[in-house]
Amino acid sequence: MQSLHADHLLQRLQQETAGPLHERLFRCLRGAIIDGVLPATHRLPASRDLARELGVSRNTVLNAYETLRAEGYVQARTGSGTWVAEVLPESCLQSQARARAPTPPRRGKVTLSQRGNTLLGHAGASPHQWGAFVPGAPDVTAFPHAQFSRIQARLNREPEIDRLIYSSSGGGVELRAALADYLRVARSVACDAEQIIITEGIHQGVDLISRLLCDNGDRAWLEDPGYWGTRNLLRINGLEIRPMPVDEQGLVPDLSDPHPPRLICVTPSHQYPLGSHLSLARRQQLLAYARQHGSWIVEDDYDSEFRFSGQPFPALQGLEPDSPVIYMGTFSKTLYPALRIGYMVVPRALAEPLRLAAAELYRGGHLLIQRALAEFIREGHYAAHIRRMRLLYGKRRAFLIGLIQRYLGDAWLREFNHDAGLHLVLNLPADADDVMIAARALRRGVKVRPLSQYYMQPQRRRGLLLGFACVEEKKMMAAFGVLKQCLDSGS
Repeated sequence: MQSLHADHLLQRLQQETAGPLHERLFRCLRGAIIDGVLPATHRLPASRDLARELGVSRNTVLNAYETLRAEGYVQARTGSGTWVAEVLPESCLQSQARARAPTPPRRGKVTLSQRGNTLLGHAGASPHQWGAFVPGAPDVTAFPHAQFSRIQARLNREPEIDRLIYSSSGGGVELRAALADYLRVARSVACDAEQIIITEGIHQGVDLISRLLCDNGDRAWLEDPGYWGTRNLLRINGLEIRPMPVDEQGLVPDLSDPHPPRLICVTPSHQYPLGSHLSLARRQQLLAYARQHGSWIVEDDYDSEFRFSGQPFPALQGLEPDSPVIYMGTFSKTLYPALRIGYMVVPRALAEPLRLAAAELYRGGHLLIQRALAEFIREGHYAAHIRRMRLLYGKRRAFLIGLIQRYLGDAWLREFNHDAGLHLVLNLPADADDVMIAARALRRGVKVRPLSQYYMQPQRRRGLLLGFACVEEKKMMAAFGVLKQCLDSGS
């Protein structure tokens, strides 16, 4: 028994006030055995050790042990100490049954706040985050874990004190500098390290800017269909959301809106979930509109690294000097989601207030892993990993398209460009129930998501989001066969 168990007994002893000390200790030990704190065949400490930890005499412990042995809770083994009995006495089993009896439900209902009810009423986070065909899930098994672990081990042998305490600087300076260099080259983002704030992902970034830049009742433009996570964060922070339609050129702005938005949220490089690209003309329109009305454009660049043909689209943020754009990115798609590291590139005037607010709201940390990630980028491993994954995902995407064309036909593929990203959208007939089809597929182990649930407006299109990145070709074929059966029975 370690000191943790001694702490448990000391707490129990404070509640046991009746009778001599050795009887109270016996009852505490018996209770620990019944509750499983001291499991069957567990060795009790030597009486002298336990007496020292509890601050009692050794005779007190010996008397308690003897009572436990007499009642069948423990066994004494010559030369090897005292052990919890493998089979407990019948009275103990009855006590266990009583202890494990279901707790009667509390009377009355738990009252949540209006904000809490709103959040839960629109919750969209899925418990299914891996397998065919989870949209947006990268192949986490292909990440060079051993290589990354070696970097971590080297850097963590003697960590500096300032990496073990809270951070108020918006993230590790090394990671911010490495990201600034990478983004300037890979995404044409105009920035330096001082403009970068490290977050725990897109969600935290959206939460931060909606709290700091918006008041209750402010308006936000949001793509429709669009990402449910951004929508819910804006809603719970009191913004009025105006859904904006999407076509083959991306978000369709209403330049005559009498109530200009505070935020304009877009996914310009690869619209989520439909896949279109925000055209140059639309980008220029949005930038001019944002400057004229004092709006902020929130650019979610969630998977731009994975483009499989044609020229990469540069970030909207770098199109004009000092643009009114807050650029957001994440390592969830390029490395793995549980890393929980994202970043924002903000205009210089916003950098200091947002950095201070982030420290106040979230108490920054994770500086050791941020330092390792910075080294991973600096040594070229990050760019090499993206190149490998781009080839792998390109093959899997082509394989899935081939299955769709062979067994369903070209009409089942969306008309928008799908040469980027980690998912495809499968068209369904207008009268199809994509929610029911997705539920039917899930019962058979295939995880697709219904397109209609990404819309806010009633004129919803029917379809299914199919992620291909984390599915090997052999498993993809089997899963697609199951999905086709679900489609056939649902048509």
